[in-house]
Amino acid sequence: MNPSILKGKSFLDHRGQLRYNNDFDLTPIKRMYLLKNKDLSVERAWQGHQIEQRWFSAVSGTFQVILVVPDHWEVPTQIKERYTFTLESETLDILHIPSGFLSHIKSLSEDADLLVFSDYKLGEINDEYKFPLETFKF
Repeated sequence: MNPSILKGKSFLDHRGQLRYNNDFDLTPIKRMYLLKNKDLSVERAWQGHQIEQRWFSAVSGTFQVILVVPDHWEVPTQIKERYTFTLESETLDILHIPSGFLSHIKSLSEDADLLVFSDYKLGEINDEYKFPLETFKF
């Protein structure tokens, strides 16, 4: 399965703006958290899961998310697939990240917040893989 975007929508009238994503089914969600980078120089890479799925949504600001499929999970050396997404808070899009991907997350605007959803509780499974930023360079 490939990563995909569930497009959000917005409605504006005299009362203000409503941003929504009625296509996002939260049934599999077991936890959520908010990610905020210290500043624009921070690059959160490379972290991923062979089993766990994630969903990302920018609730303020803009983020760039690069997803890769590594050739090996214990000692990756090459990328088998690569996807790049830009998430903006104005659209309330949801990026679905299926299992099997490593992510690289970078804020593109100051004070950006990324809402993250997961289909497993913290500690429920042992499925977290982290590699140094230098593992893959673009």
